[in-house]
Formats: sequence, structure tokens, C-alpha cells
Amino acid sequence: MAVDTRVELAVTGMTCASCANRIEKKLNRLDGVQATVNFATETADVTLTDSAVMVADVVAAVEAAGYRAKPVRSAAEAAEADESARRADRALSRRLWVSAPLAGFVAVISMIEQLRFAGWAWWVAAVTTVVVLWGAWPFHAAAVVNARHRTSTMDTLISVGVLAAYLWSLWALIAGGAISGQDPMSPMGSNAPHLYFEVAAVVPTFVLLGRWLEHRARRSSGSALRALMELGAKTATVLRDGRQVPIDAAEITVGDLMLVRPGEKVPTDGEVLEGSSAIDESLLTGESVPVEVGLGSRVTGATINAGGALVVRATRVGADTRLAQITELVRQAQGGKAPIQRLADRVSSVFVPVIMVIAVVTLVSWLLATGDVNAAFTAAVAVLIVACPCALGLATPTALLVGTGRGARRGILISGPEVLEATRALDTVVFDKTGTVTTGVMDVVQIVAVRDDAVDQVLLRAGAVEDLAEHPVAQAIARRATAARGDTAHSVVLPSVTNFLATPGAGATAMLEGLQVVVGRPDWVAATVGDDSFAVPTPMRDLTATLVAVGWDGAVRGVLAVRDTVRPSSAQAIADLKALGLQPVLLSGDRDEVAREVAAQVGIDQVRSQVHPEDKVAAISQMQSAGGVVAMVGDGVNDAAALATADLGVAMGTGSDAAIAASDITLVRSDLAAVVTAVALSRVTLRVIKQNLGWAFGYNIAMVPLAAFGMITPMLAGAAMALSSVSVVVNSLRLNRLRLP
Repeated sequence: MAVDTRVELAVTGMTCASCANRIEKKLNRLDGVQATVNFATETADVTLTDSAVMVADVVAAVEAAGYRAKPVRSAAEAAEADESARRADRALSRRLWVSAPLAGFVAVISMIEQLRFAGWAWWVAAVTTVVVLWGAWPFHAAAVVNARHRTSTMDTLISVGVLAAYLWSLWALIAGGAISGQDPMSPMGSNAPHLYFEVAAVVPTFVLLGRWLEHRARRSSGSALRALMELGAKTATVLRDGRQVPIDAAEITVGDLMLVRPGEKVPTDGEVLEGSSAIDESLLTGESVPVEVGLGSRVTGATINAGGALVVRATRVGADTRLAQITELVRQAQGGKAPIQRLADRVSSVFVPVIMVIAVVTLVSWLLATGDVNAAFTAAVAVLIVACPCALGLATPTALLVGTGRGARRGILISGPEVLEATRALDTVVFDKTGTVTTGVMDVVQIVAVRDDAVDQVLLRAGAVEDLAEHPVAQAIARRATAARGDTAHSVVLPSVTNFLATPGAGATAMLEGLQVVVGRPDWVAATVGDDSFAVPTPMRDLTATLVAVGWDGAVRGVLAVRDTVRPSSAQAIADLKALGLQPVLLSGDRDEVAREVAAQVGIDQVRSQVHPEDKVAAISQMQSAGGVVAMVGDGVNDAAALATADLGVAMGTGSDAAIAASDITLVRSDLAAVVTAVALSRVTLRVIKQNLGWAFGYNIAMVPLAAFGMITPMLAGAAMALSSVSVVVNSLRLNRLRLP
């Protein structure tokens, strides 16, 4: 089976949502291509489902549409694209700051008769020419490209409106007798055509100002992603042949030994081999309290060593690191489109042609109704200028940029914009127990040998098998078995096993010293080894702990009791979720007594215990069939199917890779309080998107008729159009200041 290839393109030349929509349609017409183009981030997220389609074909399609594209494959290329955007911003700034004083001169002279001087109209014409042909050149160039491809965008509206006002005024000045008509002594009197140089100069300046403010706001809203990309260490010190060698962090390979001094960033993900310290993970998790690490602890690249010197073995580099994965999740979320944005895209794709028709109808209607050429021309130009759909294109992506960026700073990674829609109707939150509601840091509290086998042998064989599993219960048993042998290096003191096989939600089996050793839930172990007479020992039946049985050679040989503690924040988080109108449910594979005790401690009323992974899926499906919209919060391999089945999957960041891959939201900090923040942030981001779209639609619906009826001048139309774009961006930036739980 062919594997889909995902490519990100940096797209330049887009000026509005219509541009993005046109490129997206062009790409999606290619066989084997699925694309989403985001105007706010100036990127195209392309998935190639056919190996015959090359990246060059996609780039060629973008360029055929009149734009430029370049694949972004690395942080360096992303930085290059970012610098290209900065250069475009600087060019825009130059056009604005040159055009603004010139347009101001034209407006003042044209509108205040007392300031006019001999030959003033020719001076105004000359200055306006600079603004129209140089300041507004990007609009004209884009309009020409659009015309060549038989399409239109907001640049078409601006270009046509500005050129119409300019050429009309030039004709009126040279051949129409406008100057003599403005002189009381002129024989033409008041019948002379009006000059609209101030419209031709001021309107593009207003649009340039709006676009400049919009670019600045968009860069501000995307600052979280840029900050993530810049978090990583630039250099590292590796130990080679007993020497400390400084190298570029990008040159680190898996297995390298890195020396991390106090105050330095950890260069890449790794495992501590020597030393102990406290690691400041606040940049990634939002948690201000440093985490204690020592021999065998995992550390994450870009975190800061706040204590003693460490020797760390690199385990993940490049795109495999946690920071790279977090950055990619944020990038995908910011580059996607919420379902609600699709409506805006459909509207903007037909909006410009419709406005062109409305402008022509306005011109003809005024001429037929009044015969006043000046009034007809003014109304038609105002319609063209006031209707630009920039705000529609910016309404959703700017809010997504800010919302997902703020989430990333709080250790909340939202995988895509559709997640926002899912949170709107949520009514139930289902929790796994171990590692989610509880800390997942478990300890073996009791061991009982069922047969004549020694307790030490039961523990050793259970630990050898569980050492290969990643579930918190398994790791607790492996740690206890290792500690019993007087060392912490598992590979040295625990016997090696073969044919390891994990059964999610039940346990694991492996071959050890010629025997098949089975470790897991007591009933499953008894059934697997064929021990029909097994019963849980009496001393362990009343323990509120997780029971794990060990068996081999046709019999259950022992039972271990493992217990962990409830997370300190869990009870408050459950209460906060209830305050948001959500019903919490606990699903656990543990015994009923253990599950209910934990549920009682945190305030959960609905409990389902002793459930297998397929039972969790069935339970969630049942809730959905009853009309519920369900979120699932989990961390283990056995939660992956349930996370994928739920309407919204939330994975704890310290959980398994399978759980994280199946989730919609990943919590870098393993704290249920972050679930509350994630839901609240998603809901408030969706609310801001709706406000933006409401303003954008409302603006166009209200302003176009006003312009058509001559109630708005072209200059006022230009100012209003620029204000509408800036307003939705500013409203999105409010997400940075809104209070969250």
C-alpha cells in the first residue's frame, strides 16, 4: 500500500482569501492531490496520495495560477520563508510611507478650496500618478495576473476602482474642461465633470495601511509557532574519546553523549546517564516547577538544566524530537481550516464577480434614474472599493493562529481546527484511570506467592516480562524487580526474554528460560495458562490496589498488588469540567473497588470498571448512539482505540505514542487542569471565529447597499474596507488576553 506524502509549501503572491481559494481549487483538481491553502499563514498543506505525482507538479500548478511556491522541509527553509515574508512586509511599508504624505497632499488641496494655487490641479495629477502607478502597483499587477487566468480577486476591485477614478480625472482635466468648470468665471460652469484624484490617491493608501496593519497583526498572531521553532539549542557539547567537542546541535546523532552544564539547554531528547539535576520544562509545558531528573530519566530537547551537570545520551534527533513533533502539530493546526471557514471560502470565491456586476448595475441605474454622470461614477467606484472580502478570509485563520499559539504556550497542542467545532457540543468527558486521573507513578505494595514458588522468583519473572511494556503498572513491577537485584540498569540484572507479546488491556506474554511466562489481569492470566482452580488470595481481595497475576507452566504462581495516587489537580479539574456543563465518566480496566475509590476521591459519579480496550470503544459508541458528544482522556496503548472513536480525543503528553497519535489534543503537561483549559480555549477561539465572521459578513451586507445608493464616498469606502480587515485581526488578538481556567 502506498504511503501518502505530506508537503508544506510556502506560497507568495496571495493578497486575499480569493487568491487562497483559487490556488486550493487548482491544486485539488490534480489527480492524487489533496490541498488546503491558508491565506493567513501563506502556506499550502498538500497531501500526495499518488506516488506518480511529484512535488514539482504541485509547485508548477501554483505557479500556473500566477503565484510562487516553494517546499518547506526544514526549520532552515521555514526561516527562509519567514525572512521572505519580512522582506515583503518591508516593501509594503515603503509603499505606504511614501504614498501616505502624497495622498494627504492630494486630499487637502482637492477638498480645501482656500489652499489651492495656480496650476494646483496639474500638481495634484502628477502626485496622484505616483501613488496610482507606484504605490498601488501590487494591486494592478495582481489584477493583471487574475485577468490572464480569467478570474478576479479583491485586487481586481481595488485596481479597477482606483484606475477608473484616476483615468476619469485625467480625462476631465485634459479634455473635459474640469478646471474651467471649477472657476466661477468659466463658461462651462457647474456642468463640468468632477475630479476624483483624491479618491485615486487616498483609497490605495488606505488599503496599503490596512494591509500593513494586517500583516503586523498576522505576524503577532503567528509568534507562538516562530517561538517554538526557535526554542531549540543551537550548539551542543558532545563527549568523544574523552574530550569535550562543541558542535552544531543539528549534527547530533542518536547515541551521542552530550554534556549539559547548569543553565544550558538540553540539545535534543535523551536519557540521563550521569548526574542529577532539576530540568525547567516551562517553555514546553507551561509548568513553572522544575522536574527532578537522575540516572535513567528522560529529558526533552530545548528544556533548561537548572541544577547540576548531566551526561545525556541522545535518543531522538531532528524531526523525531518532542519539540519538532510539537512544532509540527501546531503548524498543522494553524495551517488547517475549520469547517465553519469553508462557508467563508465559498462566499469569497463568488463575491468578487458578483460585486463587479453590482457596480455595473449601480452605474447604469444611476445614469437611467438621474442622468448624473458624476453621481453614477461615484456610487459605482464606492461599491467596488467597499466590498473587498479581506475580512472574510482573515476571520478564521487569524483566530486559529492566536488560539493554537496560546494553547502551545500553555502546553496544549490542538491537532486541527476541526477540534474547535467538536468542543462546542461536548456533553461527556470519559477518563481512563491510571496515568490520567492518577499519577501513573505506581509502586508494588504487596506480593503473594500462590504455589510453592518463592516470592523473589515471582517478582523476577514478572519484572523481566514487564520491562518490555510501557504501561505504568508494568514499569512499577520492573522497577521493583530491578531494585530487588540491587541495581538500576535493567539490561544487566533482569533476565532477557524472547517472543514478547502485549495484549492491550489484559497483559503480556514472553519466553523466559524455556517457559512461557504470562503477566496481567488475574482472570486473563488464569485463562491463558489454563489454571481453572485459581482464586485471588484472601489477604489481597480487600486491597484497593491493582492486582497483577503471574503464571507459567500451567499455573498461576503469584499475585502482585500495585497502587498509585490521585493527581493533586484531578478533583478540582473534574469540578471545573462539571461547571462547564460536562458529565465526567471513569472507564478503567482495574477492579471495581479500586476504580470506585479513585472516582469518589475526584468527584466522578459514573464508573465502569474491568473494561477491556474494546469495551471502552463500545462504551463510548453507546454514549454517542444515545446522542452524546464524547471526549476521551487517556494515556496508554489500550486507550488508543477509544481516543480515536471519541468525538474528541485528549492524550496526556507523557503517555504512549499510540495514544498521542490517536488524539485530537495532546497535553504536554500531564495535568487534568489542562483538560479544562483546552476545552475553554477551544470554545473561546470558536466564539471569536464566529464574531469575526459575523462582523465580516455583516460589514459587506451593510456597506454594499449603502455604497450603491450613494451614501458612502469612495474615500470613506476605502477607509471602511481597511478597518474591517484590521478589526477581525484585532479581535483575534484578544485571545491572548482573555482569562482562561
